[in-house]
Amino acid sequence: MKNTAYLVLESGQVFKGKRFGADRNVTGEIVFTTGMTGYLETLTNPGYYGQIVVQTFPLVGNYGVIPSEFEGGKSHLKAYIVREWCQDPSNFRSEGNLDAFLKSMGIVGLYDIDTRALTRIIRKNGVMNARITSSLDDYEALTENIKKYRIQNPIESVSCSKTTRFAGDNPLFNVVLWDFGFMKRIKTGLEKRGCAVTIVPAFSKAAEIAALKPDGVVLSNGPGNPADYPEIVSEVAKLADMKIPLLGISLGHQFMALSQGAKTERLKYGHRGSNHPVRDLSSGRLLITEQSHQYVVSEDTLPENAKARYININDGTVEGTDYAGIPAFSVQFYPDGAVFDRFINLMKGVG
Repeated sequence: MKNTAYLVLESGQVFKGKRFGADRNVTGEIVFTTGMTGYLETLTNPGYYGQIVVQTFPLVGNYGVIPSEFEGGKSHLKAYIVREWCQDPSNFRSEGNLDAFLKSMGIVGLYDIDTRALTRIIRKNGVMNARITSSLDDYEALTENIKKYRIQNPIESVSCSKTTRFAGDNPLFNVVLWDFGFMKRIKTGLEKRGCAVTIVPAFSKAAEIAALKPDGVVLSNGPGNPADYPEIVSEVAKLADMKIPLLGISLGHQFMALSQGAKTERLKYGHRGSNHPVRDLSSGRLLITEQSHQYVVSEDTLPENAKARYININDGTVEGTDYAGIPAFSVQFYPDGAVFDRFINLMKGVG
């Protein structure tokens, strides 16, 4: 059939499926996400740069495409895999269907795949490379080329290229959002709390950020391995030494830890989805969080001035850190209102 395509895993398994979205062959790093809803946020999250994303919930696309729910201006995925996609969405806010959206973004879609079996393979073997192709000719050469794939320059590919200020009306605080691939909700959460937001590129210098006279700086989420960017880690350390209030989010949380002497490590298959349980050790409260990352901060490498504040219930990994001696804290998960409120208090000097 014309729309038949194959998913070939680095581990050797092959899945036969059907195409939708953009019609081309692609190679990427295959991961899975466990959210029952939020597929639009996943598709437009810069943190998925270079990846083939498997949606574990079996039916996707039923509420259509709603641009106001996008987390970025475009999609950075290589491909999107679902068990079944809804061709006739029902939602008064919908402005199109998933197939048309993927085509407009140049993203390959694959459906009619046993996503449960595929997820089990990723859980067992870990994140790996994969290719979506129309042909299995020369299978041995194909699998060898799959193994060679590497995500290149992820932060450079998603960060802004120039500084932009959003002043708002009578702002209470001037906040710099350090863009490593930020999600729109971070900017919105700050603006709702009376912050003027200045977005700066990923490779900005600490002195340049300080010259903007911020009341606080947010280190955003983003894709990639934080240890690959020592130049950014160095600038974060300089900013911390200036005693400017800092909030690290996801990748920004990892940069913050590295800047203070901690180390990061790669998870087998990562945390991705909107239903990850996290314990706040200060209050004992259980939080259900949204996450998308492959790397975590190693708790046993945290420096003396750092203390784990949040812990993942499933695997015990660090989900957030408090710092002594510098006005800073960080979270591995995407923040809710309480995290932003705490950052506002930090800028007020009461956090």
